[in-house]
Amino acid sequence: MSRRLWLLATVLAALPVVTVTGCASTSPPPPPESRAGRPDRGAKLIAQYGCGSCHTVPGVDRAGGLVGPPLTRFGARSYIAGELPNNADNLRRWITDPQAVEPGTAMPNLGVSAIDAQDIAAYLYTLD
Repeated sequence: MSRRLWLLATVLAALPVVTVTGCASTSPPPPPESRAGRPDRGAKLIAQYGCGSCHTVPGVDRAGGLVGPPLTRFGARSYIAGELPNNADNLRRWITDPQAVEPGTAMPNLGVSAIDAQDIAAYLYTLD
């Protein structure tokens, strides 16, 4: 082995090994989907239920709230409320009864019906 290669191998062997951890997982979660629902109605319901008083929701009038997280690019997210995999069933569950999912969460139970939650979910999944 040449002196240069030996020196390079020695330097590389002396470098610390860095392990990167964080939000990455070994396999990406499946993309969110909404098997049913009317996104156009969902946008109107977001305004009607007052979601914009806490959340910023693109495409919804007067939805610039700063209390809850912005719902921009919601369809590209991996998790709902930081703990549920982002899929249509979990999103409808979260929208209809957030306290059952995460007791004590700041997200109030607004009495959203199952069909309204389905349409709201359909709209949120257009935001990717």
